[in-house]
Amino acid sequence: MTKKDQLYEAFGELAYVLAMADGNIQPEELQEVKQILEQHPRGSEIQWSFDYETRKQRPVEEVYQKVIDACQEVGPDPEYPFLIEMLEKVAAIHAGKSADENRVISGFTTDLIERFRRDVEAIE
Repeated sequence: MTKKDQLYEAFGELAYVLAMADGNIQPEELQEVKQILEQHPRGSEIQWSFDYETRKQRPVEEVYQKVIDACQEVGPDPEYPFLIEMLEKVAAIHAGKSADENRVISGFTTDLIERFRRDVEAIE
C-alpha cells in the first residue's frame, strides 16, 4: 500500500470517527459523506474505508489511533485541507456541529501537528 493509499484509507476512517462522535451515524451524515466523496478523484477509496468501518463498528478510539498513526507515517500532505473541509461539512449537516464532533476535528488537527512537531524535533 502506498502512502497515498494509507492517507485515503485514513480519511474514510476519520470520517467514521466523526460520524460516530455522537454515538451513531445519522442518515444525513452518510449522504453528505457520499456527496462530498463523489467529487474527489479518489473518493471511492475513501468511501470504501468509511463503509468498512461502519460495517465493522470497531471502537472509535482504536480507529482514531490508527488514523493518527497513518497520518504521521504519511507526513504533511496537500490533501489535509480537503479532509478538514469534509469533516466540517459532515459535522454541520445534522443539527449543527456538536461539541463531540468539534472535539474530533480540533483534536485531530492538534494531535497531528504535535506529532509532526515531535518528528521535526527528533531530526534536529
